[in-house]
Amino acid sequence: MPRILGVDIPAKKKIAYSLRYIYGIGPIRADLIVKEVGIDPDSRAEALTEEQMNKILHVITENKWVVEGDLRREHTGNLKRLQAINCYRGVRHRKSLPVRGQRTSTNARTRKGPRRTVGVTKAPTK
Repeated sequence: MPRILGVDIPAKKKIAYSLRYIYGIGPIRADLIVKEVGIDPDSRAEALTEEQMNKILHVITENKWVVEGDLRREHTGNLKRLQAINCYRGVRHRKSLPVRGQRTSTNARTRKGPRRTVGVTKAPTK
């Protein structure tokens, strides 16, 4: 398995698809990297040479893209800042409720988690 930026990318997939396993690199950036490095888009990640992996790293750093740990840190920092200033979005994040105005009386199960039944108790047996 090739390792780029501390991430094991799948060896059996095409390079453009394998690069997407790096947090912060999506389809457009992956295609751009493949073109800029000059790799055949149909080749698999297991066929990458050490030189090509260094070129991929160089393209990412040269374009100053924030990826992996730095991007994750930035993202969590933004959420913590919103929660610290007690703004509406921060409060919604803290309570694990939808942030962008969706309804919550029905739906929102992904964000709220499984239903928790309240007030239904079993009658005592005699």
